[in-house]
Amino acid sequence: MINEQIRDREIRLIGVNGEQLGIMSAREAMKLAEEAELDLVKIAPTAKPPVCKIIDYGKYRYELARKEKEAKKKQKVVEVKEIRMSPNIESNDLNTKMNAAKKFLEKGNKVKVTLRFRGREMAHMQSSRHILDDFAESLSDTAVIEKAPKVEGRSISMVLAEKK
Repeated sequence: MINEQIRDREIRLIGVNGEQLGIMSAREAMKLAEEAELDLVKIAPTAKPPVCKIIDYGKYRYELARKEKEAKKKQKVVEVKEIRMSPNIESNDLNTKMNAAKKFLEKGNKVKVTLRFRGREMAHMQSSRHILDDFAESLSDTAVIEKAPKVEGRSISMVLAEKK
């Protein structure tokens, strides 16, 4: 809220240079802001009484946008990469999948390892669980199991995350 939008009876006012000007009516604060040729901006509306500041509103909005942009730059979005395998995977293929998973983990992503079953393979789901256990065991130096292997329809999947 800025200038005439502020309808509170009493507000706590902060001056141009950040000094406390005390508690006063919104009209008095508006007069002070007009004298300084700046805007009266409500900074903390939930406080008792609400806190307002005499500042240049355009500059204030620009600073907020810049801070938001900086915060976004520092954020890292963690993706979940999926690696699919079948229960009759050969050891060389498994090693290739492990190397891919290692690369994903080093980049800071999580890895969802899925063991997919087709047709008659469904009858031997539990005996194929060792493939996921071996996969997790071989990556134990760089990864930790975030979500244990779980049967989901025609597949068993688990989630690995980078060790801290």
